[in-house]
Amino acid sequence: MTTDQSYLIVGASMAGAKTAEALRAEGFAGPVTLIGEEHDRPYERPPLSKDYLLGKAEREKIYVHPAQWYAEHDIDLQLGTSVTGIDRAAHQVSLADGRQVGYAKLLLATGSSPRRLSVPGADLDGVLYLRSVADSDAIRTAFQSAGTVAVIGAGWIGLETAAAARAAGAEVTVLEMAELPLLRVLGPQVAQVFADLHREHGVDLRFGIQVAEITGSGGKADGVRLADGNHVTADVVIVGVGITPNIQLAEAAGLDVSNGVQVDAQLRSSDPDIYAAGDVANAFHPLLGKHIRVEHWANARYQPRVAAKTMLGQDAVYDRIPYFFTDQYDLGMEYAGYVEPDGYDEVVFRGDVGRREFIAFWLGDGGRVLAGMNVNIWDVNDDIQALVRSKRVVDTVALRDPAAPLASLAGD
Repeated sequence: MTTDQSYLIVGASMAGAKTAEALRAEGFAGPVTLIGEEHDRPYERPPLSKDYLLGKAEREKIYVHPAQWYAEHDIDLQLGTSVTGIDRAAHQVSLADGRQVGYAKLLLATGSSPRRLSVPGADLDGVLYLRSVADSDAIRTAFQSAGTVAVIGAGWIGLETAAAARAAGAEVTVLEMAELPLLRVLGPQVAQVFADLHREHGVDLRFGIQVAEITGSGGKADGVRLADGNHVTADVVIVGVGITPNIQLAEAAGLDVSNGVQVDAQLRSSDPDIYAAGDVANAFHPLLGKHIRVEHWANARYQPRVAAKTMLGQDAVYDRIPYFFTDQYDLGMEYAGYVEPDGYDEVVFRGDVGRREFIAFWLGDGGRVLAGMNVNIWDVNDDIQALVRSKRVVDTVALRDPAAPLASLAGD
């Protein structure tokens, strides 16, 4: 394969598949190769901890494209294939099977991997992580027979799997180091909403917890021993303690790496012919004026359009407001914006927090809306994003008033 026109995407993820789609949509007719380690074609990850895990969505619904799409669009999809190295000077990558594949432009969409527990017993059967569709399948199967489930970590994955375990009829204990779930993401006022939600649904939430070991017998986990000596019985142990970007290829190739592959607002790395998108990309955000790495669906969905345009020499900048969503029990929410832990001055609520029908706004920088989260209130997230983008100092009285149109607060 010659490299003068070949575009190569490493990572058959949603970001990778959407970049291939965007290249074709922009009129690129040259060779496009999409390489992925998994044997499943590219799929979306949110259903793995939501509807698919709950058995509400069929497997076919999770895939980014129908199986025939890749052949129809002349995309060389190579699954079950590992890339072992990047030779920037030769413009080629090495594969585990000994082949070399050349490229003119290369996109890294290598995603991220779950952080692993390092305590004794962490390798026992029944200790499960959630990242891939195979992981989701394993957890759903385990929930069918589990009477008790322990979840280590009260982040988004931990809480969503806890909700799924309760829906399956298991008794659930969530073990978290911090004082509240999602504390770093939401702060104490809004995090309390999720603590109340799970307690109302029968989850045993335990905070300020240190895990000492996973206990087991016959090679299978049977519980969690805490640092204070207490023991939590569990037929299944779910670990959700965060993820780390898969930077190994980029780092070995000498690209700038810092909490991901460092890229500019055009998603270009320190090598002008190599780009990154999705979980692995630590991208400069023009609106925020700094690099951020966002581990959510929206980046994997929308960054590829910018990456493809940039790879083709077009002017494009990724400046979308960070966005994510969750569904747990009867609570659905959307969040837009970006706030560092303790990086805000106050939280303003609009609506009824007790009934979990409200919007929360994080204010800082002299009274500007840095982020907003709508809970069981719909068709307002575009207005929230407009508020964040406007950088206007807002009237907090009007912000609290459900009768004051949000659109008017963002200005023209």
